[in-house]
Amino acid sequence: MARVHRIGLNRVASGLKALAAAGMLAMAMPALAERPMVVDDAGTLDKGGAKLEFGWGRDDKAKGFDGAVGFGPVENVELELGYGHLRDRSPNPDLHERGAGAALKWVPLQAETGLSAGLKLEYGRVRSDFGGEGRETVRARGATGLASWAFASGRKLHVNLGREWARVEHDTEAANTWGTGFEQPLGAGLTVTAEIFGAEHARPDKQLGLRYEIADGLALSAAVGRGNDRGFANAGVAWEF
Repeated sequence: MARVHRIGLNRVASGLKALAAAGMLAMAMPALAERPMVVDDAGTLDKGGAKLEFGWGRDDKAKGFDGAVGFGPVENVELELGYGHLRDRSPNPDLHERGAGAALKWVPLQAETGLSAGLKLEYGRVRSDFGGEGRETVRARGATGLASWAFASGRKLHVNLGREWARVEHDTEAANTWGTGFEQPLGAGLTVTAEIFGAEHARPDKQLGLRYEIADGLALSAAVGRGNDRGFANAGVAWEF
């Protein structure tokens, strides 16, 4: 599930329809990207492998949590289900949002070093409650091309290009999305991440993060970022087994 900065909080005050137009409605989209990154890698769980994730995040004045489960049913394919909840106290009345979604990632080209490439498909729904004064539901879907280049040193470069569609009542908005991310191992299970990502009708967001593998398959992570006149942050834990 998306980190809260990935939840689509491109300012509630502008309304959910504006969020859809900006292509930032990712709350309902499970985050197949490895924490704490937003930019996804061209890789999948091994066949029969699984993962559990849980995280907390903040985007400007909104705070929330998310969770996800993933599974590799066959080679080169990964499925994920996610759920998230956030609360923003800045508007009056408070805004509560709950999102759920599913994603499928297919990466037929995977290499230990060099190029890996594939495709990710996502679908999700976000339900917003304006403090009992009204509700609104947004349904979103997306398709993203994934490419990664792994260096022999352990460094990795990721590129995402996609398109998202969001339906609010009877209106559908669409926007192109993009992202570039970089991972640099520092040794002793520690990795630093850097990325820049965005969508049409919005300036890019930038984020720096750390990931620390405390045991085989078990990692803690955290990141902070800035973009579109706001700050955001996330922290979480992921277990692959």
